[in-house]
Amino acid sequence: MSDATDPWLIVGLGNPGPDYAANRHNVGFMVVDLLAGRIGGKFKRAQKAQAQVVEGRIGPPGPASRRVVLVKPMSYMNLSGGPVTALRDFYKVPLDHVVAVHDELDVEYGSLRLKLGGGDNGHNGLKSMTKSMGPEYHRVRFGIGRPPGRMQVADFVLKDFSSTERKELAFLVDRSADAVECLLAEGLERAQSAYNS
Repeated sequence: MSDATDPWLIVGLGNPGPDYAANRHNVGFMVVDLLAGRIGGKFKRAQKAQAQVVEGRIGPPGPASRRVVLVKPMSYMNLSGGPVTALRDFYKVPLDHVVAVHDELDVEYGSLRLKLGGGDNGHNGLKSMTKSMGPEYHRVRFGIGRPPGRMQVADFVLKDFSSTERKELAFLVDRSADAVECLLAEGLERAQSAYNS
């Protein structure tokens, strides 16, 4: 079982490269980029995995602060489990101290849901992580809603946020980063009651 001194692995799910940077599927990268900025860190290439990482602490100075490793897998979404598992082993992170931040089709845009464990709902990043480690890690699910009309899911998630969505995007990414910080500092139930919408 984990304790307060164990590090946390905060994994933003996305695809590497500028072509994907503003896609709905890359909102996990956006959230961990913001968290890195908050702790004054810059992503660098991981020694032990195909990923970029930032190490630091989240929370007020003292016993309440949490040691974190922010992660952006550079393997493409459907292979995220390999780099995440390698980093989890390297940093000796208990599974319940792993947090995946990802886009979620079954949550409407503007809403957020936090949970521990569960299925992958067809999300290739979660599917890969669960196959590598099992399902009992935390998820911060950033709602993107379902595609309009007959648009294929794959096309929808690999498109940039719409101009209407972009008006709120910075606020929602900021709120998701706050939710991650609350989860680490106060636990899942407090974070759910504060941020699930």
